[in-house]
Amino acid sequence: MINKEHLDYFTSIVGEENIKYDKAHLIAYCYDATRERFEPDAVVFPRDEQDISKILKYCNEHKIVIVPRGAGSGFTGGALPSNGGIILSLERHMNKLLEIDMENMVGVVQPGLINMEFQKAVEEVGLFYPPDPASEDYSTLGGNVSENAGGMRAAKYGITKDYVVALRAVLPNGDIIVAGKKTIKDVAGYNTAGILIASEGTLAIITEITLKLIPKPKFKQTYMGIFPDVNKAMNAVFKSLAAGANPVAMEFLDALVIKALKQKFPQVELPENAGGVLVGDVDGSSQAEIDSQLATLKESFAKYGSIDFIEARDEDHGKQLWFARRNASPATMIYGTKKLNEDISVPRSKLPEALDGIYAIGEKYGFNVPCFGHAGDGNIHVNVMVKDKTNEKEMHDGHKAIEDIFQFVVDMGGTLSGEHGIGLSKAPFMNIAFTDAEINLFKNIKKAFDPNNILNPFKMGL
Repeated sequence: MINKEHLDYFTSIVGEENIKYDKAHLIAYCYDATRERFEPDAVVFPRDEQDISKILKYCNEHKIVIVPRGAGSGFTGGALPSNGGIILSLERHMNKLLEIDMENMVGVVQPGLINMEFQKAVEEVGLFYPPDPASEDYSTLGGNVSENAGGMRAAKYGITKDYVVALRAVLPNGDIIVAGKKTIKDVAGYNTAGILIASEGTLAIITEITLKLIPKPKFKQTYMGIFPDVNKAMNAVFKSLAAGANPVAMEFLDALVIKALKQKFPQVELPENAGGVLVGDVDGSSQAEIDSQLATLKESFAKYGSIDFIEARDEDHGKQLWFARRNASPATMIYGTKKLNEDISVPRSKLPEALDGIYAIGEKYGFNVPCFGHAGDGNIHVNVMVKDKTNEKEMHDGHKAIEDIFQFVVDMGGTLSGEHGIGLSKAPFMNIAFTDAEINLFKNIKKAFDPNNILNPFKMGL
């Protein structure tokens, strides 16, 4: 437990205005997007890296739990203080864009900077930062790195790990380390930055991030393919990519999502015979490149059963086409009062098989399972819809359906999460995806960084 002596010490480091332990703050920082609740003992807002170093050193000596937090927008409980302790919030002070290095095409940021703010800043100077999680308007770059966030542009441009050049971080004992350099090549020593990416705040507190930037594409256009069923759409995904298509995004909606969208948002324009939809963007350095990409997609989609192919007339029309995908998640709530949503990922060629199996598991337990997501990179957002969340049997069966889906996906070479991470909610299923030897390796890495287990303990089952 944290006592007055501890609180006084933290106050001496950050000042009274940067430590809160009143009930309102404890409640405000006790939950994330999972809506699970665990109250911390205090919330501390460090001003800089030195504050973090002093706090961690003290906590390590006194065995006080520290949980780093950005925007608290995660879906798996990675920033929840499930064992009490201190919430170390990086949103208030450590949220600056430190540098845009035009010559080396990198940006240097603090972890509390919002993803979209960074995107806008670099685009103003003609550069581009592709990773765009759905939470880009409010999620922090530190959180994106800690969860290895993806996004809709991952089909062409990859995910957060593909853009992290270097990190500064504070270890649980207070030591400050640098992982990586601005150089394009760096093979000296272990890839420490790679270990910290996706570690969900369990190994160190990230204090500075150097991110790779690329030239901003000059042209972009939105497309939509309409299919009679989602199986044909899924076959068109990997077949069109194999044919040479290279879309920025290729998102899908299944028949249940389409039905929900039509009911929830009457203004959405989707044909009555639409059973599956693929929507996305293509970009490039010339209009000719755009036209070539669209022609490849149109031809491939038609070969695998599309009934229509729509090219956006302009930016506003593109936004209209994207409306359905961006509102897929809220629309699915017509099917129940509780959504058990997961973000499994499979090899793209297994998408048709994956959806068939997921629907079969839903039927086994009596649930609608609308699916949508990032078809271009094999990432499916699975939504087991529980009609009555107050019904204990329904909730039990819903969680059992999720467990069956995890096992099914892993058996076909997929994984538990494409972008949300493991955190608390998926920790019980780690043994499905990893062997005992692999989990022991994870635990040994955790112990090497954090022998006293003070930093975000028990996340990912560690």
